[in-house]
Amino acid sequence: MKIENALIHRILYYCDINNLSLNALANKCGITQSTLENIINGNSKNPKILTIVKICFGLNIKMKDFFDSKCFENFEFEDLI
Repeated sequence: MKIENALIHRILYYCDINNLSLNALANKCGITQSTLENIINGNSKNPKILTIVKICFGLNIKMKDFFDSKCFENFEFEDLI
């Protein structure tokens, strides 16, 4: 799995378990809905770490919990460039 797909997976996972729409999450974390949609749609393949921090804040989770998933394991260097 590529890192951008792992990010998408985790965001959608947390939205699902918290019963949040992308619009509701964007409002909670103080980013625009278009920014969040660009991540989810794959148009933003390298979101800023501050954006991920804001998403975690909006989800009321710690970053370590966001990244604590098998989908973030075993990336090859080629997957990151």
